[in-house]
Amino acid sequence: MIERIVNPRVVAVVAMIASIFVGPAWYWRNASPLVARAVAIHRAAGAVEKQKQEAQRAHGWDFWTIQMENLASELKEEKARLHKRSDDMDRDKARLDAERKELDRLRTDIQSMRQEIDDRVIMIKADESKNLKTLAQTYTDLTPAGAVAIIRELDDATTVKILSLMKPDAVGSIFEAMTTTASPDGTLSRRAAALSEKLRLIKAAPSPSAATASN
Repeated sequence: MIERIVNPRVVAVVAMIASIFVGPAWYWRNASPLVARAVAIHRAAGAVEKQKQEAQRAHGWDFWTIQMENLASELKEEKARLHKRSDDMDRDKARLDAERKELDRLRTDIQSMRQEIDDRVIMIKADESKNLKTLAQTYTDLTPAGAVAIIRELDDATTVKILSLMKPDAVGSIFEAMTTTASPDGTLSRRAAALSEKLRLIKAAPSPSAATASN
C-alpha cells in the first residue's frame, strides 16, 4: 500500500489534484485584499466623480437660476408697465367718454335753447318783407273787426309779422277788437296778449344794402 502511494505517478497525480484546489484557494486568499482595495478605490473615484458632477451641476443651476430670476424680474416689470398703461388708457377712455357725454349734453341744451329762441323770436326774412308790407297795408285799410276775423284763421308767426309792419294805432285797434270778440274760451284777449309779447321779440332781417354797408 505504501509503495503504491510512494509511486511517482501517484504522487504526481495527487500533486496535480492538490494544485487544482489549493492554487485558487491560495490565490483567492491573497487576492481578496487586492480586489477589495481595487473596489474601494473604484468606489472612491466614483464618489469623487459624482461629487464633481454634482458641483458642476450645482454651479450651472445657480447660473441658470440667476438668469431665470433676471428674466422673471424683467417680465414682471414689463407686466407692471403694461398694467399701468392699461389703467391709464382706461382712465383716459373714461375721461373722454365723460367729456363726450358732456359735449352731447351741451349740444342738446344749445339746440333746445336755439329752438326755444326760434319759437319765441320771429324773424322776417328779406324775401318775404315786400309781401308782408302789402298785407300790412291791406289789414290797415280794414276795420278792426274785419282784421280780427282774418287773424283768427292765421297762425301766430304770420300774424305777428304782419302786425309788426303796421302802425301802432292800427295794431292797438285790432287788439281792442280782439278783447271783445268771442272765442271758445271766452274772448281773444289771451291770444292778443300772446301776440303782443311776440311782437316785442320780432326781428327783421337786414336789407341787402345794410348788409353790404356793414361789410
